[in-house]
Amino acid sequence: MNPKLHTPVCDLLGCKLPIVLAGMGGVARSDLVIAVTRAGGFGFLGMVRESPTLIKSEVERNRAATSCDFGVNLVPAATKPDLLNAEIATILELRVPVVALFWDIIPEVVQRLRAAGVLVVYQVGSVDEAKAAEAAGAQILIAQGVEAGGHVRGLTPRNELVREVVQNAAVPVLAAGGIVSGNQLVETLSLGAQGIVLGTAMLATTESFAHDFHKQRIVAARAGETILTQAFHVNWPHGANVRVLPNAVTRGEMGDPFTAAKQVIGKEGDRNIWLFSTDSPQKNMTGEYELMALYAGAGSGVIGDIVPAGERMAAIMAEAGAALDGGIAAAPGDETQVSASPVCYAREADDAYAGFASREDLIGFCNLLLEAERAGARITARMWVDASDTVRRDLLRSIQHDESSYCAMLRKWISHLGGEASDRTGDFYGKCLAIADPDERLAFLNRGQGWVVRKIHEMLPKIRDDAMHADLKAMLQVHEANIGAAELAVKRDAKNNFTRSGGET
Repeated sequence: MNPKLHTPVCDLLGCKLPIVLAGMGGVARSDLVIAVTRAGGFGFLGMVRESPTLIKSEVERNRAATSCDFGVNLVPAATKPDLLNAEIATILELRVPVVALFWDIIPEVVQRLRAAGVLVVYQVGSVDEAKAAEAAGAQILIAQGVEAGGHVRGLTPRNELVREVVQNAAVPVLAAGGIVSGNQLVETLSLGAQGIVLGTAMLATTESFAHDFHKQRIVAARAGETILTQAFHVNWPHGANVRVLPNAVTRGEMGDPFTAAKQVIGKEGDRNIWLFSTDSPQKNMTGEYELMALYAGAGSGVIGDIVPAGERMAAIMAEAGAALDGGIAAAPGDETQVSASPVCYAREADDAYAGFASREDLIGFCNLLLEAERAGARITARMWVDASDTVRRDLLRSIQHDESSYCAMLRKWISHLGGEASDRTGDFYGKCLAIADPDERLAFLNRGQGWVVRKIHEMLPKIRDDAMHADLKAMLQVHEANIGAAELAVKRDAKNNFTRSGGET
C-alpha cells in the first residue's frame, strides 16, 4: 500500500485503510462490518431505530469474529426519545469505541457520548452544519455530497462540500457521496479529506444485509439513473430528500405519498413495511420489493457485479495506488522501495557477523516498535482532536504525524526482512486513554516515547544494515526532540495555571 494512503484518521479510528463503511440502516450488519474491518477498513453497524437487543447481539458477533475496532451509527432525529436513550445506554454499556450520528445536530447526545469516552463522528451536508457539529464536540466530520444514496442532508456536490468543510474544520474530514473508485479516493485526499465513506459500493457486496433484489437493481443501474425524491418519508423527519433508483413510487403510479391511505407492502417478521416508508429491501423481509426505497448513490452506474467487500476495497486501493504512482501500481505488500546496503544483510547475511542481531530478532524488534508507534499514533490523534489550546493541538498533530510516519517505516523494514507486520496496537494505548487529565496523559505519552528511545539505543549497535541503522537513528532523534517539546508544553501550562490561580512566577 502506498504510505500516502494511510492518513491520520486511520490511526484515530484504528484501521489501516482510509475506507469507512457507512452505517446504512438495515444493510450494514455484522457480516458486512466484519468483512470491511478484516480488509483493513473501518465499519459502522447501521442501528437506526433498532432495539438494544439487536445492537447487543450485533456488537457481540463483531467482537467474536475480529479484534478490529468498529462503530455504531444512530440517527437521533429519526428515533423516538425513549428508544434513543436505550440505544445509547446499550452502546455505553458495551463500550463501543466510536459512534456516528446523522441529521439534526443535537449537542446533548454528543456530550453524553463524549463524557463516556466515545469518539463521535458526525455526517453533515453543509459548512454551517459542519461548524455546528464541531462546536457540539464532534471529533470527525463526514462531508456528504448530494451524490450520496439514501438520505441526503444537503444539496452541495461532494467535492465542493469537502473542500469547504476542510477549510473550515479543525478536525479530520471524510468524504461521502457516490464514491466507488480509487481515483475518487485520491481526488478527495487532494481536497484535504482523510478518507472516504462507502455506501452503495458496499451495499452491492455478498456480505451486505440488503436483499438480492436491491443488489441486482444497483448492478443493472445505468449512469445518471438515480433521482432525488421525498416520496419515501414514513419514519423520518419531514422534508428529507433520498436518492434512489426509479420505481412505481417515484413515477407517481402509487398515488400522492403524503395523502394516500396507509398500505402494507411487506413484512419484517411481525413488523409491517408501509408504502412510502424509508425501509429498503433486506434479506429478512418479504413483500413487494419493487415498491420499497431502492437507495443508490450517483456512482451506481459503475458497479457491474456483486463481490465480497474485501475484494471491492482491494480494487479501490489498487486503483488509488496506481493513480498516486503515476499509473504504475505497487507490487502487493510493497510499501516503498528500500535502499539496500552494499551487502543485503536481511536476505543474505542473517546473523553472519557475531554480535549483530539476526533477521528474526530484527523482525521481532520492528514489530515491537510498530505496535508501540501505532499506539502512539492513535492516542495522539485522539489527543489533538480533543485539545482546546492551539499550541498544544499543533504539537500533538506534529507528534501524531511522526508516529504515523514511523509506522510506515517499520512496516517497510519488516517487509524487506521477509517478515509479517503485526496488526496489534500496543497496550500503551488503552492505558494512556484511561488517563483523563490532559497534562498527565501527555506526561504518560512522553514516558512511552522514552521507552521507544531506550529500545532503539539498545538495538542500534546490533544493526549491520547501514540504511536501517540510519532510519532508526533518525527515529530516535525525532522522538528525543518530541519528548523535549512535550515537556516544555506541560511546564508552560503548569506555569500559566499557577499564574491564573494568583500565584507568583
